[in-house]
Amino acid sequence: MAVGSKTFVLDTNVILHDSSCIEHFDEHDVVIPITVIEELDQFKKGGEIINFHARQFLRTLDNLCSNRIFNGGIPMGPGKGRIQVMLEKPLDETLQANFGDIRPDHRILNSAWHLARQAPGRQVILVTKDVNLRMKAKAIGLLAADYTSDHVKNLTELYKGRRIVEGVSAGLIDQLYADSEGVSAESMDWAADLHPNEFLILRNGQKSALAHLDPARRRIRRTDKFTCYGIAPRNAEQAFALYALVNPDIPLVTLSGKAGTGKTLLALAAALETRRAYRQIFVARPIVPLSNKDIGFLPGDIQSKLDPYMQPLYDNLGVIQDGVGGQNGMGRRIREMLAEDKIVITALSYIRGRSLVKTYFIVDEAQNLTPHEVKTIITRAGEGTKVVFTGDVFQIDHPYLDSHSNGLSYLIEKMKDQPLAAHVNLEKGERSDLSELAASLL
Repeated sequence: MAVGSKTFVLDTNVILHDSSCIEHFDEHDVVIPITVIEELDQFKKGGEIINFHARQFLRTLDNLCSNRIFNGGIPMGPGKGRIQVMLEKPLDETLQANFGDIRPDHRILNSAWHLARQAPGRQVILVTKDVNLRMKAKAIGLLAADYTSDHVKNLTELYKGRRIVEGVSAGLIDQLYADSEGVSAESMDWAADLHPNEFLILRNGQKSALAHLDPARRRIRRTDKFTCYGIAPRNAEQAFALYALVNPDIPLVTLSGKAGTGKTLLALAAALETRRAYRQIFVARPIVPLSNKDIGFLPGDIQSKLDPYMQPLYDNLGVIQDGVGGQNGMGRRIREMLAEDKIVITALSYIRGRSLVKTYFIVDEAQNLTPHEVKTIITRAGEGTKVVFTGDVFQIDHPYLDSHSNGLSYLIEKMKDQPLAAHVNLEKGERSDLSELAASLL
């Protein structure tokens, strides 16, 4: 046993969030209550990400133990601690007095409680993504923590995708307008730490310009404002977003921002503008039902169940149709593309297993995805596919995610130095003055 090592007791939701979680506890020991194994058994079957995690973890555990038994724990590898499956213990009197019902959460809590009492000189920590269970653990004097291996550490420093540079020379701005090839970034001190495809608002008091860093040639180039399928940018961030969304050299785009900033609308407009370069436009969003109820409780067939969740996407398409004139050629073309399945709007879970070749793929409400779900989506992107994630990292509906642990925050932070990716944080609401006021104050 390593000096200063700890024992971590894992809740089921940690494993369903990340099946590789046991690799991230370094030299410390890991305990899996038998209740967790029982719960994972219920999640083995199905095509959702959580079902994958359940199967993958159980296989990993089986491979670790091989022909050995769990008595005393099994080494997880060089420099790692030991892992064991802990059998059920009688419910402690303290827990029984406070938590009468023997639900799985309380059985897991009971396992951690017994471990802590058996080894008073060793730190025993319950790891769970359930904030309520963490509070219960702390109430009985047990250490508890969230699983933070894939957390973004400092949200105030989360990459915004653009910066304002004051005091640049008027000559630089004139050169950007005169030459579309731009100027070398190497000649400017302030450009040394720019990220690939980072956008710039350049000012010198009298003149200004919108620009970006071209990562292939390390040049600062002008970013022009243009209209996409009848949608014109209303501010600098929207202009930056449209540039990234239509650029074929940037296959991964993330857009963040509060409600009403135009994230989904811009992504749809860009997809329609560049539709000839793709076989299909896929627009999907994860389903996070209210009160954690599955969509099965809703009346009607599957389409009727999905309609309430997909309606905001159709609303955005309606705005674009109104902008180009519902009865003219561009408006009719949207209806034709929907009828021909050239535009597909669906729940994210219903596109699993489908090929994403030459597809413009928009994932809306991406803040409700786990980091692993985001990775799964991107790794399935085939040749000629562009993937766009949109969402608000401060509006999480998922019960086990927050602003630090959601897939969108994770993706923004991990991809900021990659030439194939671009990010824009949209700050100004453009839906209406009332919408902006509500988003800011309520």
